[in-house]
Amino acid sequence: MSGLIPQRFVEDLLDRVDLAELIGSRITLKKAGGNYKARCPFHDEKTPSFNVRPDKGFYHCFGCGAHGDAISFIREYDGLGFTDAVEELARRAGLEVPYDQSARQEIQQARTLTDALDFAARFYRSALQSPQGEFARDYLKQRGLDNDIAERYLLGYAPGTGTALNDAASQDLKGPLVETGTVSERYGRPRDLFRHRIMFPIRNSRGKTVAFGGRTLGDDKAKYINSPESDVFHKSREIYGLYEAKQAIRQLDRLLVVEGYMDVIALAQHGIPYAVATLGTATNQDNLTALLKQVRHLVFCFDGDTAGYRAADRAMENALELLADGLHLQFLMLPDGEDPDTLVRKEGQQAFQKRVDGATPLSRYLFNRQSEGLDLNLPEHRGELRARVEPLLNRMPKSTLRDAMWHEMLRLCGGKRDWQSNNRGDRPFKRFGERRDRIQEERIDVKLSKDTILCLALVQAPELATEAIELCRNERQLHQARSLATWILDQQLRDRHQLIGKLALDGDARNRFYKLFDGMEHLPSRERTLATAREMLQPNHETARKQRLSALLMEKRSLADLTEAERDELRSLSRQAED
Repeated sequence: MSGLIPQRFVEDLLDRVDLAELIGSRITLKKAGGNYKARCPFHDEKTPSFNVRPDKGFYHCFGCGAHGDAISFIREYDGLGFTDAVEELARRAGLEVPYDQSARQEIQQARTLTDALDFAARFYRSALQSPQGEFARDYLKQRGLDNDIAERYLLGYAPGTGTALNDAASQDLKGPLVETGTVSERYGRPRDLFRHRIMFPIRNSRGKTVAFGGRTLGDDKAKYINSPESDVFHKSREIYGLYEAKQAIRQLDRLLVVEGYMDVIALAQHGIPYAVATLGTATNQDNLTALLKQVRHLVFCFDGDTAGYRAADRAMENALELLADGLHLQFLMLPDGEDPDTLVRKEGQQAFQKRVDGATPLSRYLFNRQSEGLDLNLPEHRGELRARVEPLLNRMPKSTLRDAMWHEMLRLCGGKRDWQSNNRGDRPFKRFGERRDRIQEERIDVKLSKDTILCLALVQAPELATEAIELCRNERQLHQARSLATWILDQQLRDRHQLIGKLALDGDARNRFYKLFDGMEHLPSRERTLATAREMLQPNHETARKQRLSALLMEKRSLADLTEAERDELRSLSRQAED
């Protein structure tokens, strides 16, 4: 839809928007000269690093790197698509977006359908609260749901008469209800699709209802049914509970992906509001793409039975082609016979949260699953493991993670030298029953960004913080290193022991830096880290020396104008150049 909005209109709209007023309507800004500063709304921080430049029409955060214009801010802060963000800004400016006629009709049609579905959601909600909804209310009460959580997720009840919704709808809504499949004319007369069911509205990113899920309260063959696909509902792209999660947590940093509506709602009621569910029997690539547009950290939660492991395997395999550095996927397999709904009620929020925090990373889950039933002491089984794993790794895009997983596969399977050394006579074959030496793990040479290397070096040697700050001023891409070095200096941390203690005991520090090394599977050695960091910092010393030397020579008319201290500094800088 973005291509249907003239670019000239977008540019004129951005010129009309007062960026400081727009952002100031959502967060607290403080004047700083001609600009404004604030604590960044896109990551947790104590010291304001979010800068707004109304004269230039952009904002920039020196902490997390968030950057953009008014449209970017509305999209990120309000969770809107491009078209919705443009419409919101146009509304504020008193303008109308100049869509072409076909696009205008398409948008109006979508609004008509969602208006009809919003009416249906209100109708089902009202029916749940009416006398005829008593049985449904009793069912929800037995499932442990209270009124507040039912209201948050707009739970409702579809009466069993078969035409209750259609009879309640006005004439202009009947057609859209049929078009969305909520009312069916399959048998020659209108008939409600959902009858005698608990209703779960499925809402899009703007909170508009686009479909329903219904759980039977009778003995229907289908326990759950969903709305059919329509112009406003595509099952593989919608995520149940995402709107509610974003309302509960302004800046989502991860999502817990579960299998059912009731799992999402029960977890939210017990203090875990970032659970969502995909609308299908398997997590496919469309689901994953939709999820990864929201966050870069996903935790998949499945029942611990055979079906649960099959579903986890499908999710893992579908995720491989989308994996890139910086994405963090984990798997939480529950005890056999449990699901999130039952388990969180049984053990409480803290225990369940601990399970989420300790979920298995995708790389470990993959190797654990593929090595099941294999004895890696046997060459044949090591070959089988490679035959299973190699095709999976070949599906991944080139990345540091893929390289690290490839090295892990080679380590587990044993390289050529491992068995050849046993045939050279220097180490005889082990007889059956004798203890075998464990295959030694080799450190993997992993390529990391300058920003990550500098952060690792600061953790190992906090005394480098002052030099790191100087480097970060010249290289703007070192956002994380700048933030960490600034914090080290602010806290006056002088050695590694103090830094680790502060990170371990200070809750604010943990919240600020706990994602610093997300996505890393292997760490380089301390010596290599510090050596690389020094190579980065050394040129900075030379630059600083040259700049100071030039300043001393340029700011005075002659050498006679230099003070005695400046002359000593000039001689010292000159000797450094000779060295």
